[in-house]
Amino acid sequence: MPSADKILALPELAARVAALKAAGRVVGLANGGFDLFHVGHVRYLQGARALVDVLVVAVNSDRSLRGLKGEQRALLAEGERARLVAALACVDFVTVFDEATVEVVLRALKPDFHLKGSDYTPDTVPERDIVRSFGGRVAIVGGPKVRSSSTILAHVRALPR
Repeated sequence: MPSADKILALPELAARVAALKAAGRVVGLANGGFDLFHVGHVRYLQGARALVDVLVVAVNSDRSLRGLKGEQRALLAEGERARLVAALACVDFVTVFDEATVEVVLRALKPDFHLKGSDYTPDTVPERDIVRSFGGRVAIVGGPKVRSSSTILAHVRALPR
């Protein structure tokens, strides 16, 4: 499937996910800004896919990312970030969300797993109670966090001009 066809608005995505779950497929949701895409993102998403049949990725909108990371971000527009994530073979669907947290997406999709990177533990994932309320599970994937867009940007900014 071409990567652009994987990017869906939440209502259409919710209908697809409901049908997949009804057919017995295990669905997982990963999320993030994916600004300045790097190898840590790949490890995270591949690790997430290893636990599920269908991997959905929710990408923070530009507005949401600015609220989380500051006015200097996003480096890449939300549509470009969504396309990059959708281009990965391990990703089945992508949606863009505008809120500060992924709560709205979780409530709409009710995935079997909410998949977070290793900068979290199952007990520090902000949405853990929401996930557990509909019978989902939180899982930490992707191995140790050794890269982040923020640290890469700090390194680039520190380079001599």
